[in-house]
Amino acid sequence: MNPVFALMRRKETVDCTVEINNTFEALGAHLRFDNGVVVHPGDEVQVHGAPVSIPYGSSQNFRRKATITRAGALERAWTRATGDLDMMELCEFSFTERALS
Repeated sequence: MNPVFALMRRKETVDCTVEINNTFEALGAHLRFDNGVVVHPGDEVQVHGAPVSIPYGSSQNFRRKATITRAGALERAWTRATGDLDMMELCEFSFTERALS
């Protein structure tokens, strides 16, 4: 994190629910803020509490606290401006000599 951006940040702690799915149909984790808080570009979220592991075939919800570190206006604008470039790093392209049928 850039030290200039760090000067313009503020933190808030909120209640949240972590929903974890480990089934054949779904594998994933979702975080829902209980009071409808919205996270914007440049914000950082840290969920507090012990790590969890659930057995295959189950879904569980966990109540936790989360700290949201809000980005300042300059950092938010920078994240919006450069976010597409960072996304391109995740793309992988390949070319073949023949057409796929």
